[in-house]
Amino acid sequence: MKAQLQVTVISAKLKENKKNWFGPSPYVEVAVDGQSKRTEKCNNTHSPKWKQALTVIVTPVSKLIFRVWSHQTLKADILLGMATLQISETLKANDLKLCEVVQTLQLCSDRDPRDVIGDLSVCLDGMQVDPESFASAEKEHGKDRDTSPSSDSDEWVIVPNGHAVNGTSSPSRSPGGSATSRPPRPARPPPPTPCRPASYRFWWEQRVDQNGRVYYVDHIEKRTTWDRPEPLPTGWERRVDPMGRVYYVDHITRTTTWQRPTQESVRNYEEWQHQRSQLQGAMQQFNQRFIYGVNQLAATTNKEFDPLGPLPHGWEKRTDTNGRVYFVHHPTRATQWEDPRTQGLLNDKPLPEGWEMRFTVEGIPYFVDHNRRTTTYIDPRTGKSSLENGPQITYVRDFKAKVQYFRFWCQQLSMPQHIKITVSRKTLFEDSFQQIMSFHPQDLRRRLWIIFPGEEGLDYGGVAREWFFLLSHEVLNPMYCLFEYAGKDNYCLQINPASYINPDHLKYFKFIGRFIAMALFHSKFIDTGFSLPFYKRILNKPLALKDLESIDPEFYNSLIWIKDNNIEECGLEMFFSVDKEILGEVTTHELKPDGGNIQVTEENKEEYIRLVAEWRLSRGVEEQTQAFFEGFNEVLPQQYLQYFDAKELEVMLCGMQEIDLVDWQRNTIYRHYARSSKQILWFWQFVKEMDNEKRMRLLQFVTGTCRLPVGGFADLMGDNGPQKFCIEKVGKENWLPRSHTCFNRLDLPPYKSYEQLKEKLMFAIEETEGFGQE
Repeated sequence: MKAQLQVTVISAKLKENKKNWFGPSPYVEVAVDGQSKRTEKCNNTHSPKWKQALTVIVTPVSKLIFRVWSHQTLKADILLGMATLQISETLKANDLKLCEVVQTLQLCSDRDPRDVIGDLSVCLDGMQVDPESFASAEKEHGKDRDTSPSSDSDEWVIVPNGHAVNGTSSPSRSPGGSATSRPPRPARPPPPTPCRPASYRFWWEQRVDQNGRVYYVDHIEKRTTWDRPEPLPTGWERRVDPMGRVYYVDHITRTTTWQRPTQESVRNYEEWQHQRSQLQGAMQQFNQRFIYGVNQLAATTNKEFDPLGPLPHGWEKRTDTNGRVYFVHHPTRATQWEDPRTQGLLNDKPLPEGWEMRFTVEGIPYFVDHNRRTTTYIDPRTGKSSLENGPQITYVRDFKAKVQYFRFWCQQLSMPQHIKITVSRKTLFEDSFQQIMSFHPQDLRRRLWIIFPGEEGLDYGGVAREWFFLLSHEVLNPMYCLFEYAGKDNYCLQINPASYINPDHLKYFKFIGRFIAMALFHSKFIDTGFSLPFYKRILNKPLALKDLESIDPEFYNSLIWIKDNNIEECGLEMFFSVDKEILGEVTTHELKPDGGNIQVTEENKEEYIRLVAEWRLSRGVEEQTQAFFEGFNEVLPQQYLQYFDAKELEVMLCGMQEIDLVDWQRNTIYRHYARSSKQILWFWQFVKEMDNEKRMRLLQFVTGTCRLPVGGFADLMGDNGPQKFCIEKVGKENWLPRSHTCFNRLDLPPYKSYEQLKEKLMFAIEETEGFGQE
């Protein structure tokens, strides 16, 4: 049984060496079960203080080895001393629970164990083992001893959740992690007054008043009752919030309530859920009876679509009475909560660029070639077919299917267990930076457990979502000079070329790369989006001249004017060099060697336009971009995003905002159309019938982004300041709609029917990629 243990190296006291005037520069290396992590060094001191937390994966029988080294500049580091710590012994001394347990260890010389050279103080936190697991772990380790509780003990206590149990008993833990009771022993009446071993903390106590009547005292709420407190149902826990209010946590359904649950209320709720599921199943079969045939109905009800494909041989997927899915391995007669397909059983290499793997209803894998828009059962990596003479599958460019495939690969890359990240709201940026950069990149693929000190709550996803949102608002804030707005009318972000004023800016960009990759890997959203060229860099796709229009339309229009006009006739004198201003300092950048002396002519202006566009899109941020992708690829290699385009990646990273249709209509203006024109009525009817994903694509098609400002459509920005959504009557009925993202304007031709308008708009939304298409 493996668990995550947080080892905080606090301080040390080392014997002084008269030969070393300045003192050593010590750091601590923690080794356990093949893992090795180290702290930062402390310069020239015999009393170093680190207070640095290191996270390791251990078992109840692991042995921690602490080595204190002295850093040498021009020589190999010197081992000052070492100490060992048996986790099993520490668990026994602390009731099988390590919660901020401070240990002081003697540091001995590696040459002579009798030579004590100092002390080392460490703190162990975050590990708890139930007696059964601990006993089995010791037995497997060669320490076969009887650890079962004595049946002759007569001590009875009231444990925190209100159960009256024998003093030697201990709660166990189910595969899902929630607290459950061990099998009950034969009924035994408790003694008249409860015993109070020092190792237990009482919530309830039984007392007798002067008249001989038995009553019960609640020491938490400071109240009394005549009725004996009923124990909480299995999986429930009682807690107290910072305001002193008592609430109850259901670890099975991951919900909380103010009402104290009882066995009867939980049983009634389960019966209601069971009746509801039966009714829904009956209604589903009733509705499908008129749509599918008998054979199709059986296939539909018995086999559901699973993007992970079929289970390995010998495995079965089941659902318990609480609706939780678990998996049965029939050869070993074992059960587990984890899906065996995500536990390293599928280790296929990534497909070539532009390819995607999907599964049929029967669980048969097939492959989609987005380059040629074809499908096949032949694996492009091996050349083998998954089905002989299989039917052809129609090609569909489906965003949801791409997301399912991406989630499949994320599950393949995910690691077991979880990591704890403790951050303060006041120092959110600094705490997150220190902890994320201290983890190994693969550890960031584990499930996240975010902790805000002083705030009680379980992170089942909600705390992590808030952490991603708040931290993205901090790290992407232009006030930190790491990022800047793409333009005066564009609130998307790009790397700030002046970020070099911070000497550690490359470390921060590596951290941000890890953070953005974590957001994609864990399906979390960030607060602010990037510019379209930056998304294309993440996708490792080449940039074009049209990409410049989305971040600097004025500069783009000037290049188009140069491209369309004869610069020699206009008398323009331009050279292969440009001026750039950073923090008030103007410098000259040559686009090619000796570019300041090479004049631009009609013959070489195409090269000039290409070079100046590349400079404007990069603009001296090569080192920052490289540091960003160094951190990004450590967590999520870019090749796993090869199926998406820039707009789809923006939706995945920034999320799908729910659009207020009334707010959209209220803040829309019309040109050469009236609010009562039939084309306008058809347009809003079409938008009303669309789902939120299609609405976001339509908004992205017209404005260039799926994000809205805080004020909604009323605060949309254009080229010259605030610019509302506009629909203009342009073109003929056989034209396709066009958009002007700089002005938030949609050119809608006067179509003759609603079907024609719907067809043209759907084609523009689904098939348009990039700018400048007619």
